[in-house]
Amino acid sequence: MPTPTQLNHPDISSEMIPEIDGIIAAHYKTNGAVIPVLRLCQDIVGYLPMVLIDYISYGLNLPRSEVLGVVTFYSLFSLIPKGRHTIKACLGTACYVKGIKEVMTRISNEFKLKEGETTSDRRFSLEAVRCLGACGLAPVVVVDQDTHGSVSASQVKSLLEHYE
Repeated sequence: MPTPTQLNHPDISSEMIPEIDGIIAAHYKTNGAVIPVLRLCQDIVGYLPMVLIDYISYGLNLPRSEVLGVVTFYSLFSLIPKGRHTIKACLGTACYVKGIKEVMTRISNEFKLKEGETTSDRRFSLEAVRCLGACGLAPVVVVDQDTHGSVSASQVKSLLEHYE
């Protein structure tokens, strides 16, 4: 297993390393372990920086390309830091017709946040989704697990200020 100095990254604390090592050790030589190991390690760090992907691939004795292929294939995994709060804006037909683009523009302008990005303070991440299944509430924004319907661009700032 690589030494902890090889897992040197500002987002990976020394307290996280034994947890990560334990996950890798528990799944070593287990067929199909890549996804659970990645998920558990991402839960610890918050995302999967390249140094962690290298560490996992070495620890599981798998090629880096195989591990990275899994990370980039599944939307569950992220190579970039995520915010404390995830904003999901529905781009489905009903939401689009009722003004979700204006809502997203306001979010972008107010928080200097574009689709697929995270604010510099890691407060918010913004994701566009195709449908949230709440067409009757269009336009819909979900923050973490909270669904907000009939959202207008003028409501965005007051809506999101409750999420620190």
